[in-house]
Amino acid sequence: MAVIKKFRIKSFKNINSIIEFENVSLAYGNRLILDNISFKINEGVSFGMLGPNGVGKSTIFNLITGLITPSNGKIKISGEDVTHFPVYLRTKKFKTSFCPQYGGFFNDLTLHDNLKAISEIVIENKKLRNDKVNYLISRFELDNLKDIKAKFLSGGQKRKLVIALALLSEPRVLLLDEPFAALDVLTIKMLQQIIVNLQQETKISICLTDHQASSLLACVDSAMILSEGKIVAQGTPSNLVKDTNAKNAYFGDSFKFN
Repeated sequence: MAVIKKFRIKSFKNINSIIEFENVSLAYGNRLILDNISFKINEGVSFGMLGPNGVGKSTIFNLITGLITPSNGKIKISGEDVTHFPVYLRTKKFKTSFCPQYGGFFNDLTLHDNLKAISEIVIENKKLRNDKVNYLISRFELDNLKDIKAKFLSGGQKRKLVIALALLSEPRVLLLDEPFAALDVLTIKMLQQIIVNLQQETKISICLTDHQASSLLACVDSAMILSEGKIVAQGTPSNLVKDTNAKNAYFGDSFKFN
């Protein structure tokens, strides 16, 4: 697999955190999902989350967006405690945007009309709205698909549409849930390059999770491994794959990266 990270621009990376979890726990009844976890995602970086099914990765996304509230602990965005802030405020004030693994668009609308519909919600100026829609269609090379209903698009085309929809509001934080799931190798490489280019061009902070560990590690600056409700390892991709705790909890001894 190509080393996607070699295309990255590092100079804008800094030490200011955009997302911060402080001693966050979450339980459903007697089932403990997250057990006193703490971590930071810095501005302008891509951050990956890995771990077995049911370990709490999607739960972390739901906590960031405000869909659920932790049992204990604090969640901060840009240094402000947003633990009890509603979804709309986190989206509007703190400019967070979420791309789900499934759906995220209107099946019976064309690609263009999907973008137009969401743009009418997030962009007040009509001219700016049209310019942004046209820019994203061109940016993601979707011109020949703009009149196709979303339900007829391929898996990779749907992912590009969902990311384009998320970018209409010019977010500072982009959350990607399983972006590489059920895609072929060429489409995965295309999405990896999109993720890298987004950072180079917009300095956006990206947090993603996926079960395709190699694909994820090829396009992130750092990542963490979750196991049994805890963070067992975190660091750069090259350091993470050598970490004994990461191997024991997730990678195993035969995992190869690059």
